[in-house]
Amino acid sequence: MPTAPSSTEATTAATAPMAQGAADLLSRLWRPVVDTGHLVRFRARSVRRPRAVRIGWGVLLLITLTAAIAPALWSGAGSTSRATDTLTLVPTFMAGFLVLAVVSAVASGGGRELLPHEQAVAFPVSPTTDHLGALLMAPLNIAWLLQAWVLLGAAAFGRGTEHLVWLQVVLVLWLVLATAFAQVVAWTMEAIRRTRHGTWIYRGVVGATGLGAVWLQLSGNLGPFLDALPTARLLLAALGGFGLPWLAAVAVELALIVAAVVLGAWPATQAARRLPRDEQKVESSTHQARPNPAGAFAMLARIDRASVWRAVPMRRGLAVLAIGPGLVALAGALPWDTVMILPGLVVSGGVLLFGVNAWSLDGRGGLWRESLPVDPALVFRARSWVMAEWLLAAAMVTVVLASLRAGAPTASQAASLVCIVVVIVVQVVAVAMSWSARRPFAVNLRSARATPAPPIVMVGYSARLATSTTLTAMVFSTLSRGAAVEVIVLFAVPFLCWSVVRWQRAARRWARASDRAMVVTTVAA
Repeated sequence: MPTAPSSTEATTAATAPMAQGAADLLSRLWRPVVDTGHLVRFRARSVRRPRAVRIGWGVLLLITLTAAIAPALWSGAGSTSRATDTLTLVPTFMAGFLVLAVVSAVASGGGRELLPHEQAVAFPVSPTTDHLGALLMAPLNIAWLLQAWVLLGAAAFGRGTEHLVWLQVVLVLWLVLATAFAQVVAWTMEAIRRTRHGTWIYRGVVGATGLGAVWLQLSGNLGPFLDALPTARLLLAALGGFGLPWLAAVAVELALIVAAVVLGAWPATQAARRLPRDEQKVESSTHQARPNPAGAFAMLARIDRASVWRAVPMRRGLAVLAIGPGLVALAGALPWDTVMILPGLVVSGGVLLFGVNAWSLDGRGGLWRESLPVDPALVFRARSWVMAEWLLAAAMVTVVLASLRAGAPTASQAASLVCIVVVIVVQVVAVAMSWSARRPFAVNLRSARATPAPPIVMVGYSARLATSTTLTAMVFSTLSRGAAVEVIVLFAVPFLCWSVVRWQRAARRWARASDRAMVVTTVAA
């Protein structure tokens, strides 16, 4: 039992409150880190296939090391004009990575959730813990990983083996700094969006930023603007190897990383104290009843369209995916050969918003949907049709924006573009419906930060979709350089046939009552 200090403990008694206050402050600061560790271990032990997860982490680590080292061993690395040109572009790649990190974090409402929202109700965590969890989840994104691999690989090829380790240390710290800074911006924007007029302020900021970027490109000031960024100075400090400039660059990056991580906790706390207006508006809004459609398929499709449109993450994600690449192509005046790669990226990104776990759109309503007197095959076709509609619409918005400065396409380019869009949409829908029936997950897609599957699973899905759609787009992009229209259409036939076969397999799986019951009970849990 504690007792009052005696007269011989005057010095200790005087310093005890200060020491206790400092200890309490350190404990409060360290507690979110400890809680984040608990959540990470909880998520790691709740996966279905731990061995597959360990293999996945090993593969990601191997690819990262290969991207950071292998290009330096190529012929001509660090000594040719091509290597010099690549090294010159590294500061631009660093700035592009920062922009990508900011856009991704802002679009997801502050970053991905380490603990789902419905579980956080029973096991509440502090906003700081949520902020740290979002930081850890940010790299589990195929766009983040691809950009990081490109940056490390370009630097390795441009520099060669000389001082490679010191260069890559600076770039890895830059990746961490860009991610932490993006979280600060994302939480700040989310806190603003949750104020009374925050939605309009948010849209104004986004619109002004987009117009500013287009103006920089059209006015020819983009190059000087990029040169004024500190990325070039960081690269110059890293190229000299270990020394005072390198130590200064590392020290500055570490200090900024710590500052960004600590600073991000404040807007995260402000956002947590305010209601998410977009989600609350969807939950509380009323809709006037419309006349009944002509048949059951039309009714099912109407319900599915409303489910997609009223889900905040899908509405935001589809807008970013459709408009973002189109604006980039518009600002850069990309030629048709490059534009043809964009529909595959847009479609593969769009299906990751909900398509890889398509039945999670129903949530608890899946039990009600299953009780309707409707043929299960009709339900499957309606869900596939609505998914294809959304993906096709997003791809067309990107193509229309890109076409404004790409000029008039040739007959081969037009045929290739049409085939790319149709083939990739059918291909992705078939794959997504197959995955949805084989590996369903219980997720709440009402949250703006929700994902349709666990993070490591999403990385695998992303990699497989990006690879297949990019290869398909490259095939037709090659044909667009002069092949006859009949030949291009003929090449599309086997792609479509295989996708239809795969879609029919998924439809037969869904038609089996046992498999359908497993999916419905899982997503409704």
